[in-house]
Amino acid sequence: MTPISVSAYTATNAAGTGRAALLNALVERRSGLAPLREYSDLEAFVGEMAGLDAMPVAAEFAEYDCRNHRLAQLALDQDGFRAAVARAAARHGGGRVAVVMATSTSGIRETEDAYDYMAAQGRLPDDFCFDTTHSIHSLGEFVRLALRLAGPAFTISTACSSSAKVFASAARLIAAGVVDAAVVGGVDTLCRNTLYGFNSLQLVSREPCRPCDRDRDGISIGEGAGFALLERGDADGLRLIGYGESSDAWHMSAPHPNGRGAQAAMRSALRCAGVDAAAIDYINLHGTASIINDRIEDKAVAAVFGGTRPCSSTKGWTGHTLGAAGATEAVIACLCLENGLAPGCLNSASVDPTFASRVLLDNDSRTLRRVLSNSLGFAGNNCSLIFERCG
Repeated sequence: MTPISVSAYTATNAAGTGRAALLNALVERRSGLAPLREYSDLEAFVGEMAGLDAMPVAAEFAEYDCRNHRLAQLALDQDGFRAAVARAAARHGGGRVAVVMATSTSGIRETEDAYDYMAAQGRLPDDFCFDTTHSIHSLGEFVRLALRLAGPAFTISTACSSSAKVFASAARLIAAGVVDAAVVGGVDTLCRNTLYGFNSLQLVSREPCRPCDRDRDGISIGEGAGFALLERGDADGLRLIGYGESSDAWHMSAPHPNGRGAQAAMRSALRCAGVDAAAIDYINLHGTASIINDRIEDKAVAAVFGGTRPCSSTKGWTGHTLGAAGATEAVIACLCLENGLAPGCLNSASVDPTFASRVLLDNDSRTLRRVLSNSLGFAGNNCSLIFERCG
């Protein structure tokens, strides 16, 4: 592919609001995970964003007010991101800037509250509006309106790979000449559906998650928002140089036992970028800390890279932000490139002795030129991204 510039990027999650706070948490090895407070019958650690309930969306978008959009708004307000998008719109025209968003649950928390209301009152609340708060597609429309853009806008929902796939979709839009730039990102917030759903699968840990650890016992769910501005051109700075997508369709929630789909996504990303495995300086693993998924990802990474490339998961800082995980970790990949940081798995004491890949447990300061980031979703729906620092 022709490289695409990453002109601006930002993220907000339990580890920090904005890039500087997130970077400080990575460097200081300070987790954002804490005990779940809201549901007393579920023992878990989560990555929750405090104070969202007191941050309604701007009055002009009141019909879009829900927890997911509140978090989106908070993230858009960081790191001069809105101003960067406005400058891109002035250069290219607002109709030439796409919005490609991702979420796995959107406003389902409001849906849950609405059904609680209906159970008590016999009807849905008067302010119930499916299109603007409950629909998966409301996120893309809200971000488009909030950024005053007029280009194509849509939302992808493919579980945990969702907000990695937005980069691939945007790259294709730009390559096809449909647009000259795209705002990409993902937003997901806590709700009962995901908390109790993952708990029913026996995947939720009762302590902070420990990716790749010998004694790992499950995930910590987090909420977060990540955004990037992609533009045509390959100027010096950060660039998206490759992406790979696959779906192994082995099982409705489990990946192929040998990581066949993950291998295909990583190999495709390398081909797309025109580089070999040795050119990757650090791999950000999907690394949810579930027993089986970490094991299978290790098999896939070892098959593609051997045991030579340093790798780790950053979910010990943020938790698994589900539909926002790909964008969150794309932002982390960019931070790593700009700051020469390969963060070791947080909360993990010893690497699973069966693993063949080179998993980091401590932070490693090093010059990085290229980082690969994995996002591996339910049913083996996978996406790998490669970012490069140039100049």
